[in-house]
Amino acid sequence: MTVDEALETLRELADPATIEGKAAYHKIDRPYIGTNNQILNDIGKEWRRALDLDQRIALARGLWATNIFEGRVMASKLLTQARIRPDQAVWDLITSWVDDFDSWAIADHACMAGQKRVVADPTRLDQVETWITSDHMWRRRAAFVITLPYTKQNFPKPHEIQARERVLGWAAELANDHDWFIQKAIAWWVRDLSRHDAARAQNFLNRFGDDLKPFARKEAARHMNKGA
Repeated sequence: MTVDEALETLRELADPATIEGKAAYHKIDRPYIGTNNQILNDIGKEWRRALDLDQRIALARGLWATNIFEGRVMASKLLTQARIRPDQAVWDLITSWVDDFDSWAIADHACMAGQKRVVADPTRLDQVETWITSDHMWRRRAAFVITLPYTKQNFPKPHEIQARERVLGWAAELANDHDWFIQKAIAWWVRDLSRHDAARAQNFLNRFGDDLKPFARKEAARHMNKGA
């Protein structure tokens, strides 16, 4: 499948009447096709079944390069899969996109693909850790979004506990970074952690909560406050 063929499929299933609304919502000046997310999900599943890994990587690379909103979303969905072996080429492609991030929707779709690769090889946290000192805000934010799976376990393994402590260390380092998206990402991470490891989340807030903006501190504690 070529990039042009892929885009033609997306256009055939699009609603052009939604393009203006999408552009206004995402606030980024780029081409939009108007294909809704449920259709993109369905197409992603179909293409993952139909194409081998090399074909998916090539198509994802090409779709990302178009800078079309739905193209970049589909590039991410093509690579969102738990079991991929070998997966280094997939990881390399996903991480090559990080400096292109300029909106939360595209960044989150790409990070969802990256989450699977970090879980598959936790040593990749070493690379992710370098992102928190980047001048590029979206790269700093991606460090938290791509590591969200480590908030989910009720009975974490030792390496998952270590990952939690590591990411909370990054959050402590960036708690004074008052960019709204960074504050929101830290709050998201601590909030999700609190549902499975309330003591660790509360300890973070006790130590660093005053460094967060009030909205982020409130969001981070949302589930803990419900249980109070």
